[in-house]
Amino acid sequence: MPLAKIIVLSGLLWVFSLLGCNASHSDTHTPPVAQARTFTGKLPIKIVATTGQVAELAARIGGEHVRVEALMGPGVDPHLYRPIASDVEKLNEADAIFYNGLHLEGRMSDLFVRMARSKATFAVTEGLTTRGDARLREPPEFAGMYDPHVWHDVALWSDCVKDVTEMFVKFDPPRAESYRANAAEYIAELSGLDKYCREEIGKIPAENRVLVTAHDAFGYFGKAYGLEVFGLKGISTEDEIDLAHQEQIQKMLVDRKIPAVFVESAVAPRTVQALVQPCRAAGHELRVPEQELYADALGLAGSEDSTYAGMIRHNVRVIVEALSPEKSP
Repeated sequence: MPLAKIIVLSGLLWVFSLLGCNASHSDTHTPPVAQARTFTGKLPIKIVATTGQVAELAARIGGEHVRVEALMGPGVDPHLYRPIASDVEKLNEADAIFYNGLHLEGRMSDLFVRMARSKATFAVTEGLTTRGDARLREPPEFAGMYDPHVWHDVALWSDCVKDVTEMFVKFDPPRAESYRANAAEYIAELSGLDKYCREEIGKIPAENRVLVTAHDAFGYFGKAYGLEVFGLKGISTEDEIDLAHQEQIQKMLVDRKIPAVFVESAVAPRTVQALVQPCRAAGHELRVPEQELYADALGLAGSEDSTYAGMIRHNVRVIVEALSPEKSP
């Protein structure tokens, strides 16, 4: 067997041995802190990120000085993701690794703890937990951990941009000025995006500001922009549906005449579609918009939804159109 394949297979066995440890063993709020490291290689800096939104954040700050690759593409569920052989190669060859943290990448959590001992490995939410940010959600069913879906609150994600900028500055001090300038431009864009979300969601009639989705991914979005949020599953898509909880949601939809519920891009549509028939049987015509919401991943490459801002704007448009009677078909 060629030496290269032996190395890859050995690496893969090592990764899966780590993944055999259940991520729930690490029940602390705080993600692992990467040991202080300084970049000494040749540009561009090779960065591997987990999700699309984390990859974009790193690319926008790093600019021309970095080459960023995301492990998880459109439609990939980070809660369930397991690395494959090619991922092992990418992680081993990277100069730095960026991931969301807060157990979003649940099956890789222990892997990142170990990689931080030998490679620059950064959780973009580290600053939020270190400061004990009051906006962090701690749902009772996600015992001892914070909700990881922080990017759905644009202002909160903007603070992650600031934190990651300082990670870049410490990792590559000679280009600190460039990183801070890139970050300032990105933060200005996010400020406008946050304003857009508030203005558009404010157009939904107050009695209709209820967001029902497959799993509890939009808690930060609802808290930031004034929506009640209900997930059929918990924080992780691995969670099972509680039938009693589902019946409570069905009753709420009927009693309050909420016009629509929403499918997510990375979760099977049947999870939400199961609500439609019981509501109709109770005399309430419930809709499921054709367009999905992006909960855990960005849209297809090349589409307007393939960027962070595009994803957020898409979600807002779909929600506003479905929950505003004058906009609904």
